[in-house]
Amino acid sequence: MDRSEPKEERINRFIENCHQAGLKITPQRLAIYKLLMDCTDHPSADWVYRKITVAWPTISFDTVNRTLLTFAEIGVIDMVESFSPSRRFDSQTEKHHHLHCVKCGQITDVRDSSLDNVPVPAHIDNGFTVTGTRVVISGICAGCAR
Repeated sequence: MDRSEPKEERINRFIENCHQAGLKITPQRLAIYKLLMDCTDHPSADWVYRKITVAWPTISFDTVNRTLLTFAEIGVIDMVESFSPSRRFDSQTEKHHHLHCVKCGQITDVRDSSLDNVPVPAHIDNGFTVTGTRVVISGICAGCAR
């Protein structure tokens, strides 16, 4: 998802991607996707569940979690590497990288074209098909450093 693109276009592309994957567009799925569209951080399934139950009080955690995993499977969101035991999700699917605080778990997007083409060592592609790369820079955020 490209945040510079109008919301309506992003929603239309989401619906088209779901149709191409054979996935029905339910009101709950659309609500979860719209919630993710407004996220600038990298929420966990638990966070999404707590937020979505405000509008959908009968939705189960299992439904939210399965929906997020399905969205990641069809490529409309990404699963993000995390040092915490819970999965984190990213609605930003365009090329970017992450800063990851090892103390608080905060994940911050980094857009830097010099990181976009980090070469994959030749020995890695021996029997392995690389489908993408993302740089994760681990450290301690300014808030934790204080």
